[in-house]
Amino acid sequence: MADSAGLQFVSSFAFEAMQKVDVVRLAALSDPELRLLLPCLVRMALCAPADQSHTWAQDKKLILRLLSGVEAVNSIVALLSVDFHALEQDARKEQQFRNKGGGSNGESFLVSQLQHGLTLEFEHSDPLRRLRLTLSELLVIMNKVTDSNGEFFLKSSELFESPVYLEEVADVLCILQAELPFLLPIVDVAEALLHVRNGDWFMCLLVANVPDSFNEVCRGLIKNGERQDEESVGGRHRTEALRQLCLMNPSQALNIRAMVVEECHLPGLGVALTLDYKPDAPDEAVSPLVSYVSGLLLGTNSKVRTWFSMFIRNGQQSKRESSSVLWQMRRQLLLELVAILPRSRSTRVPNNGKIDDEGSSGYSGLREEHVVKASALLRLYCALMGIASLRPTDEEAEQLLQLMTSRPPATPAGVRFVSLSFCKLLAFPTLVSTPEQEQLMVMWLSWMIKEEEYFESAAGVSASFGEMLLLVAMYFHSNQLSSIIELVCSTLGMKIAIKPGSLSKMKTIFTQEIFTEQVVTAHAVRVAVTNNLSANISGFLPIHCIYQLLRSRAFTKHKVSIKDWIYRQLCETTTPIHTQLIPLIDAYINSILTPASKANPEATNQPITEQEILRVFQSSAGADSSRGGRQRYSITTQLLILYYILSYEENLLASTKQLALMKRKPKSYSAALMDQIPIKYLVTQAQGLQQELGGLHSALLRLLATNYPHLCLVEDWVCEEEVTGTLPLLRRMMLPFIARRYTQNQLHQAFQKLPSSSPRLMRILEYLTLLSPGDLIPYAEALTASMSLLLQPAVPRRLIQTLNKLWMGLNTVMPRRLWVMTVNALQPSATLQQQQTCTQNDLMIDPLIVLRCDQRVYRCPPLMDIVLHMLNGYLLASKAYLQSHLKETADFERQSQTVSSVTGSGQLDTPEVTREELKNALLAAQDSAAVQILLELCLPTSDEQQSGGSSESLWRSNWGSMLKTPKPTRGLLSDLREVQCLICCLLHQMFIADPNIAKLIHFQGYPQALLPLTVAGIPSIHICLDFIPELLAQPQLEKQIFAIQLLSHLCTQYALPKSLSVARLAISVMGTLLTVLSRAKRYSFFMPTLPCLVAFCQAFPPLYDDVAALLVQVGQVCASDVATKARDVDPFIARLQNLQEKPEEGPVPGASSKLVLPQKTKEDLGGADPDVQLCYCIEATFVDIISSTLHGL
Repeated sequence: MADSAGLQFVSSFAFEAMQKVDVVRLAALSDPELRLLLPCLVRMALCAPADQSHTWAQDKKLILRLLSGVEAVNSIVALLSVDFHALEQDARKEQQFRNKGGGSNGESFLVSQLQHGLTLEFEHSDPLRRLRLTLSELLVIMNKVTDSNGEFFLKSSELFESPVYLEEVADVLCILQAELPFLLPIVDVAEALLHVRNGDWFMCLLVANVPDSFNEVCRGLIKNGERQDEESVGGRHRTEALRQLCLMNPSQALNIRAMVVEECHLPGLGVALTLDYKPDAPDEAVSPLVSYVSGLLLGTNSKVRTWFSMFIRNGQQSKRESSSVLWQMRRQLLLELVAILPRSRSTRVPNNGKIDDEGSSGYSGLREEHVVKASALLRLYCALMGIASLRPTDEEAEQLLQLMTSRPPATPAGVRFVSLSFCKLLAFPTLVSTPEQEQLMVMWLSWMIKEEEYFESAAGVSASFGEMLLLVAMYFHSNQLSSIIELVCSTLGMKIAIKPGSLSKMKTIFTQEIFTEQVVTAHAVRVAVTNNLSANISGFLPIHCIYQLLRSRAFTKHKVSIKDWIYRQLCETTTPIHTQLIPLIDAYINSILTPASKANPEATNQPITEQEILRVFQSSAGADSSRGGRQRYSITTQLLILYYILSYEENLLASTKQLALMKRKPKSYSAALMDQIPIKYLVTQAQGLQQELGGLHSALLRLLATNYPHLCLVEDWVCEEEVTGTLPLLRRMMLPFIARRYTQNQLHQAFQKLPSSSPRLMRILEYLTLLSPGDLIPYAEALTASMSLLLQPAVPRRLIQTLNKLWMGLNTVMPRRLWVMTVNALQPSATLQQQQTCTQNDLMIDPLIVLRCDQRVYRCPPLMDIVLHMLNGYLLASKAYLQSHLKETADFERQSQTVSSVTGSGQLDTPEVTREELKNALLAAQDSAAVQILLELCLPTSDEQQSGGSSESLWRSNWGSMLKTPKPTRGLLSDLREVQCLICCLLHQMFIADPNIAKLIHFQGYPQALLPLTVAGIPSIHICLDFIPELLAQPQLEKQIFAIQLLSHLCTQYALPKSLSVARLAISVMGTLLTVLSRAKRYSFFMPTLPCLVAFCQAFPPLYDDVAALLVQVGQVCASDVATKARDVDPFIARLQNLQEKPEEGPVPGASSKLVLPQKTKEDLGGADPDVQLCYCIEATFVDIISSTLHGL
C-alpha cells in the first residue's frame, strides 16, 4: 500500500469533528480536508433530520453555508438523486447470476458491454452509470474475497488506482454504502478494499464518513486477520490499514490493541499501535511499550503468551528485519535502555583491578528515578530471551550487561533491581562472553557482598540480596542446580528453561573465587535474624540460607554452632507463620540426631537447652498462674518451640536403633520440663489461628495423637465446643465489669466454711462460670484443693455440679496439671495426713492411683465423672509412656547385651519380643483391673441394700419386665444408679477402643448380679457373642455358668440370628455336660443355669422344643437318682411329660404367674437331697417358660 503514501488521509482533528458533529471545527477545516468528508456532509444537509431542535437547524444552516462554495457538492447531489431501489434490485440479480456460475462472458445486470476502459467509461458516464460501474466492480471484488478461502490477493482495478478520479470514486463508494447498507455491509466493503491498491485510503474515507462504524470495522478486520501478520503480504496490508485507522482516531488505539490481544491476531499491529501511542501524561517510571510487551509475556494467559512468543521467533527469521515491526520494537527498547544507563559506564576494568567508589566517573550509580524503569526493562528482556527466545544482538547484550552491573541507590527499589540483575546473570550467563566482562561481573558481585548490610539498613527492608547470594552459593556447593533454577524463576516471576550445564561457569566463580563453603557457613551465622518474621515478608531471607546449610550439613561439617541463631529466629516470629519455619525446625532436629558422616558420629548440632525453652513459656497462661505480666514471646514462638520439642522427642524415639548402632544416646527432655509446658492450652490457642498458622496446627495434632493421646480425647473436643461455643461467648459478653471482684482467697475461705457458706460459694462459682477457660487458670488450685470438702453430707448438689462444669472448662486448657492436683485433693484423709502427693510420672506408671480416692467419691456422680475422665486419660497416657519407654531402652540394652548374650553357637539372644509381650500383658492387666474395680463400685453397699437399692432390685426390674411381674415400688433414680450409668459409658468406650478388654473381663468373670446392668448399660457388650462359644469351651465350670448367664441376658437384649445360634450351642453344651458331670457338679451347674432357659425361650420361641427336651432329660436323670434312694412322693416325671405334651393345661391366661408347686418349707428344700432340689427347680423352670409364653400371647 505504498501507492497511498502520497494521498491525504483524514486527520484526527477532522475525524473527531465528524464524530461529534462539531460544526465549528468543521468550519475550521481546510478545503482539501473538507473535500474528503463531503459525502457525509451533503447527505446530512439534504436528508430530513431526526433532530428537529433549533440548535440543529442553526448547525444545518452553517453546514449548507460551508457546502455552498464547493464545486464537488453538485456531483454528490446528483449521485443522491438516482433511484437506489432499482439499483439494489439489479445488483441483487447480478449477485444471483454470478453465484450460479454466470457472468463469465462479461454479461452484467448493472452495466452493459464497456466500449472503452473502466476509467474512461467512468469519466463519460452520468451519475447513475457511475454508481453502477463502481458497484459492479466492488461486487466482483467482494465475491472473489468470499471465494478465496482466506488466501490474500491483490486485484488490479483501474477504477481504484487512477489518481485523477480517486476522490470521485470515493464519493460514489461512500454514497453506495450509505444508501445500500444491507447490500454492502461496511465490514465486508472494508475487507474488499484491502485487496485493491489505495485500499487503506478508501477505507479511512469510508469510515470517516460513517464515524460510528469505526469499532465495528476494526473488529471485523482483526477477526478476519492472520495470527502472525508479519509473515504474509496480506497481514502487513491489514496491519497498515488498521494502523492508519487508529492514526485517524487515536483515542481508540488502545481499545483496538485490546481487540488484537483478545483475538490473538495481528501481533505486529499491537506493537505498532503501542509505538504510535503518545499518552497525554507520560509515565516517567515505565514506558507504554515495556508495559504492553511485559503484560503479554508475563501475564496469566498462556494462549496470549504463546501467540506473542511465536511473533518474536518468526520475526527473527524474517529477511526484512530492518523494516519489520519487531525491529522497530527492539530499537525502541534499546533506546529506552541506553537513556537510563549511567552517564559514564564502560566494561573496561582498571589495570589495578580495584573497584572505584560509587561516585567515580567509571562507575557512576543508577539514578533513583530510573531504578523502577530499569527493573521493568530487565524483567522484559528476561521474558523476551527466556520465554520468546529472543537472540540479543551484540549491541543489546553490551548495553544489558552495563545496566545489570550498574549500582543503584540504597532503596527498596534498588534492592529489587540488584536481585533481578543477579538472577538475570544466572539465567543468561552467555551475556558474559569476554574475560573483561567476566572480571567486571566478579567485581560487581564482590561489591554486592560488601554493600549488602548497608543496603539492608539504609533501605529498611528485611529481605536483601545478601541472602540470595548466600543461598545461591550454598546451592552451588551442594550441586543443587535445580534449586538455583527455581530460585531464579521465582525471583524473576517467570518460568524460564535454564539448562543446568549453562551454570558451570557461574558455579566455578562462586565456589572458588567468591564463596567457599567455610566462608558461607561462617557468614551465615553472623547474619542477623529477621525481626517479626512472618509470611507477609516476601523475598529471600536469612532463614532460607540457614535452611539450606542445615540440609547440606555445612554447620556440623565445619563445627559451627547454629543453635543460638535458630533460637533467636524462633523467638522473632509472628503470624501469619512463614512457610520456611517448620522445614527449618525439621532440618535442625535431623542435624541434632543424625551425624553428618559415620566417620565422625559426634558431628551434630546442639539441641536447645531446657532453660531456653522454659524462658519462652514463663509468661504463658497455662504455665504461670499470675496473669498480670505481659507475654514476652508471641503465641507463634511458643507454638514453634512446642512443635520443636514434640518433634524432637518423636524423632529421637524413631532413631533409637540407628543411634544405638553408633553408640550415641542424645539426651531427651525431662518430664519435669514437659509438665511445665501448657501443651493443651497452646493447641487450643492454635485451633483459633489455623488460617494464620498454616500447617502448624495439624502437625501439632499429629504429634499429640502419637505422644500424648490422653490430650486428644474425643470427649475433650466435644467439651471444648460447649465451653468455647457461641452461647458461652454471649454469656461472657453479658458479664458486667463490676462483677469481677472475687479473688482466690475469697474462694478458698468460702470452701472452708462449708456447708454454712453454700450460698456465697454458689455465687462465686456462678461468677467463675462466666469466665473463659484461660481466665479460670488462677483459680484452679483453689478449686481442686477444696474438692474433698464438697463430700460433706449437707453440701447442695448444685455446688458439686457447678464445680464439675468449671473443672471441665479448666480441662480444656491445663489438663495434665489439673489432673495431678485433683488426684491429690481427692485422696483419703489418712493419705492426706501422711502428705503422700503423686506426680505426673507416678500416675502414668500406675493409673489405678486415680481410683484410690475417698470412698465418698464413689457415690458422688459429679466428682465420679471427673475421676472417670482422669482414669481414661491416664490409661491412655500409660500406654504411650510404656511404648516410648520400650523404644527408648530396647536398642541400647540390646547393644549393651551384645557381648554377654552371644551363645555358644554364635547366635544373639533378642529379648525384644518378650519385652513387647510383657508390656502388652502389663497394659491388659492394668485395664482389666480398672474395669473390675469399676464393676465392683456398681454393686450396692450393705447400707444401700438395706434401704432397698440392692442389686436384686436391678435383677427384678429387668426380669420383672420380661415376665410381666409387678414393678418394684422404689425407683432407680439414685446416686448409685447415676454412678452406674457413668461407669457403663466409660466401659462402652473402652470396649469399642479395644474389644480384647471386653473378652478379658468376661473370661475373668464378675458378679452375676451385675449382668443385668452391664448388658443393659453397655451397648458394645454385644461383641461378647463372638467369644461366648470359646468361653463355653473352657474347662472351668464357673466360666461355663457365667457364659450361659451372660448369654441369657444378651439374647433378651439382642434377639439376633447370631444370638439364636449361640443359644442353640449353649443348650447343646448343657445337654452334653449332663452326661459327663458328677452328681455334685450337676447340681452346681444346673441350679444357676436352668433359669436362663426361660430367657432363651422368651427371646427365641423356636427353642422351646430343645429346651423342653433338655429339661425332661435333666429331670429323668435327677429322678432316677432319687428313686434309687427313696420313693418319689410326687409323680414328677409324669408331670414334666404332661407339661411338655400339653402346655395349654398349664396356668391360664390372666391367672397369677406364680409357680403352682407343692408347698415346701425353706428348711425342707434346704435339707433335701440336691437332686430333689434340682427336680423342683426344673419343674419351676418349666412352669415359668409356659407362663412367659402364654403372657407373650
